[in-house]
Amino acid sequence: MTLEQLRIFVEVAERQHLTQAANALSLTPSAVSSAIRVLENRYGIPLFNRVGRRIETSEAGRIFLTEARSTLASARAAELTLSELGGLQRGALSIQASQTIASYWLPELLVRFHQKYPQIELSLTIGNTQQVAQAVVDGAADLGFIEGTIDESALVVETVDDDRIVAVVGPNHPWANGQKLTPADLRTGKWILREQGSGTRSALEEMLKAIDVDVNTLQIALTLPSNEAVRSAVMSGPFVTVVSELVVASHLQAGLLCKADVDLPLRSFYLLHHKARYKTKASLALQEMIQRQQR
Repeated sequence: MTLEQLRIFVEVAERQHLTQAANALSLTPSAVSSAIRVLENRYGIPLFNRVGRRIETSEAGRIFLTEARSTLASARAAELTLSELGGLQRGALSIQASQTIASYWLPELLVRFHQKYPQIELSLTIGNTQQVAQAVVDGAADLGFIEGTIDESALVVETVDDDRIVAVVGPNHPWANGQKLTPADLRTGKWILREQGSGTRSALEEMLKAIDVDVNTLQIALTLPSNEAVRSAVMSGPFVTVVSELVVASHLQAGLLCKADVDLPLRSFYLLHHKARYKTKASLALQEMIQRQQR
């Protein structure tokens, strides 16, 4: 069994799709299929169930996935230990971040980091809050950045910045006139929300809880998987949503969206790292850059 076979298996298991896994790995679908078939034939156990044109991870595959992730994380840690013997002249830094942070907060920081340490290979993956936390727990990411709260004893959670969230509507929406909204008003609106597990969804639920409004009493028209999809949907109809001001700043300035008058608290952006795992020099350098930015 090779590390490459493990990488291929993990990509296919996480995506449940051969072609998508092949694209992520820069391989052909036939090469990915062949690698999976070799593993299954060698150990005499199916790792995936073929259902029509789809594939699903088998029970054995789900059990094996945990071990495969752990093995890859250990191999990567060993590789980083060797590469860092030469200081920050080479190495890699794997980051996972929630959508708002990855799209609007991190890019400028990563550009500055690259300019200072051009030999460090940066890798950024986007996920929701729960997915990011799990990636750091599993060792798939050195650092995680989230905008929601988590309860995970294996992780250190540090506040790195504050973010203002806003309720927005289209310019023709009745709430675009600046009227002060009551809890009862919120229940009459047609809402477009992010998916469960996202930091933005969690922020809305916490805000509603503070004013004794159950999110389940809202009229939820759509649940969408990205900030951009939510923003576009609100612009196209009589809807309301809550997002980071970073996501809609240019649209508010252009008059394509308007703020609804709802009192919303600041929320925090958080940095995650594992309590027990080796901290690479690259990850420490990025953390130091963030700390200097906060001063």
